[in-house]
This record gives sequence, C-alpha cells and structure tokens, in this order.
Amino acid sequence: MIRGLQHVSYENWLKELGFSSLEKRRLRRDLIAAFQYLKGSYGRDGEGLFIMEWSNRTRSNGFKLEEGRLKLGTLRLDIRKKFFTVRLVRHWNRLPREVVDAPSLEVFKARLDGALSNLV
Repeated sequence: MIRGLQHVSYENWLKELGFSSLEKRRLRRDLIAAFQYLKGSYGRDGEGLFIMEWSNRTRSNGFKLEEGRLKLGTLRLDIRKKFFTVRLVRHWNRLPREVVDAPSLEVFKARLDGALSNLV
C-alpha cells in the first residue's frame, strides 16, 4: 500500500498515480493484438480469425470487422461472449480511421492511446 492513499477509492488511487484501469489496459492489449493479426504479424496463424468488411463511408474507419458466425445476440453460453474475436469487434469498429490506418505498430499504439484517453 502506498502511504497517504490507504483510504482512497480504487478509481481515485489510479487517477492519483496516473494509471489506467485494468479494463482499459485489457482493451488496449486486445486492440494491439488485433492490429498485429490484421497486419500479418502472426503469419498464417492469424488467417481467418476475423471477417473483414471494407467500407468507404466517411463515418466508418474503413476497416470494419464482422462478428462472423458468433453473433452476440445468438450466443447460447455467456462464456462465448468473452472470446477474443467476439468481445473485440465493437471496440475495433469504433476506432477512428487514423488509428486503424497506422503504418506501424508503434504509431498505432500512440494513436490508440489518444483515442482511448477520449473514451474513458
């Protein structure tokens, strides 16, 4: 425990120390992994993991993902809602175009941090 923060709530403790919540760190990690899969960093291991939907709409990031066969409303078991490919789609599709179109992983991370800071 850090001196002076014993009686502070978890949210205020994180804010005081400049940390992100566990939920936000997990989301960041998932989005980085998705970027790597989509850019081919994992080679053939990532093929077919996501169904991509290309779009030229101005409100879209142009690189949408589809839920595929595991549509959230049709899942019988709650555990399937926690699958990487299911839980990530909604968040990925909300990212701005400049984040998704990043030329490298480092640029993606920097832009993602900016987008996530606006989120939470």
